[in-house]
Amino acid sequence: MANQAAHSSSSTDHYAYEVFLSFRGQDTRSNFTSHLHNALHQKGIKAFIDDELPRGEEISQELLKAIEDSKISIIVFSQNYASSRWCLDELVKILQCRKSNRQTVRPVFYKVDPSDVRHQTGAFGAGFAKLDECKYKDSLGKWKAALSKAASLSGWTFSHAKNESKFINEIVNELSDQVLNCSYDLDVA
Repeated sequence: MANQAAHSSSSTDHYAYEVFLSFRGQDTRSNFTSHLHNALHQKGIKAFIDDELPRGEEISQELLKAIEDSKISIIVFSQNYASSRWCLDELVKILQCRKSNRQTVRPVFYKVDPSDVRHQTGAFGAGFAKLDECKYKDSLGKWKAALSKAASLSGWTFSHAKNESKFINEIVNELSDQVLNCSYDLDVA
């Protein structure tokens, strides 16, 4: 336990959070993402989850600051992730931080195919297609590029056939190693 406290304080010297969790609340807030957040906490990893932030039309400054102040961002892509303008704006900010702050970004493909995220196809693409092209035409290009880029990063894929608890432990153990050691970011495409 003392080891966890030591690793937690030393790795957050430059970051308010070790991990930022980006997710679609209606899909994973009360199951996968809350279980992942709890497992990270139990491992001594300080993770930001937007449970209590007020909802609005625009992404809040507090949320943008939390993204900037995180060492690692985990994007939980789920079926309805791309139907949320809020999630897509978060994703764009996360990738900006990856480029400018050298933040590590790792996707989790939760019951969605990475190729569907990359190309906005299948059930995942159907959610993206629901966005009003007229209303969001200035943002659609950057959102598509962000989805494609993030889906090309090394991450984890969960399918219905896997044990969710073991899957979460796999993620947490790998993140724990990253928090303790130098971060890395792998492009797979």
